This record gives sequence, structure tokens and C-alpha cells, in this order.
Amino acid sequence: MKHPFHLKAVWNGGRNSEGHIDAGGLKSVISIPQEMGGPGTGTNPDEMLLGAAATCYVITLAAMLERSDITPHELTLESEATVDVTNNIFTYERIVHRPRIVLQADATESDEVKAERLAHKAEESCMISRAVAGNVIIETEPVIVKASVGPM
Repeated sequence: MKHPFHLKAVWNGGRNSEGHIDAGGLKSVISIPQEMGGPGTGTNPDEMLLGAAATCYVITLAAMLERSDITPHELTLESEATVDVTNNIFTYERIVHRPRIVLQADATESDEVKAERLAHKAEESCMISRAVAGNVIIETEPVIVKASVGPM
């Protein structure tokens, strides 16, 4: 089964102009980031690739935890991308995902080990990670903790 996705883009002007994209649930102004000499309005391909990788990763991780009967008390993610500019050549170099999995207070040591293993495995299973494999280094630095038991 194949699932098509569509995006419409309009670009008004030259390099330092802006445009608009519409991909169903994603509608945004787009431009070149300020850090790269552009106007920095709306979003840009660098943020969108990071967003695609991060959302794919966290959704994959949540699904894998669920299938392993682990219900986190909290699941958050911070991701960071590095783009190298050398001799005016832009290279998307690296993405680092830092998931924070807060397990239920009664989680076992086995749950902690499993959650950490799944945090790494989710990266290998994510469709976006597989799409950029060999071109972008992707790392995962998970933090696994138990929820505190509050006063009764």
C-alpha cells in the first residue's frame, strides 16, 4: 500500500524573498534562515528536515514503548541539527535526538533497560532516519528516569 503526500509551494522573487507552502496540516511562510544570509521569515528547509526527523522519531518511539507495554509518565524530545557551510557549500551534517522518558514510579529496572534500548532502536526504525541514512549522521542520547512518588 502506498500513501501519497502532496505539497504546493509558491515563491515570490529571488533568493532573499519568501514563499508559502501548503501540505495539508503544514502551512507556513518559508525563506532562507537569517543565519545563512536570508530574511529568516517563517520556516526553512533546515528546520523542516529537523522537524520531520524529530516527529518521526518521537512517534516511532511512543509506538515502540506502547507495543512493549511501557506507558511513560512523560515523553519529551529535544533535537538539534548541525549544518556545515564550507566554501559556500551547505551540508546537513548531523541530527542529535535527546529523548527524556519519565517512566511510571513503579517501573522496574527491566523497564528502564528496555526503554533505553527502544530509544536507540526507534532511530533505526524511523522512516525519515532511513531516508537520510548515509547522508546525515543521526545520534540518540536518551535520558531515562522514574517519576517521583509524591506525598500522599
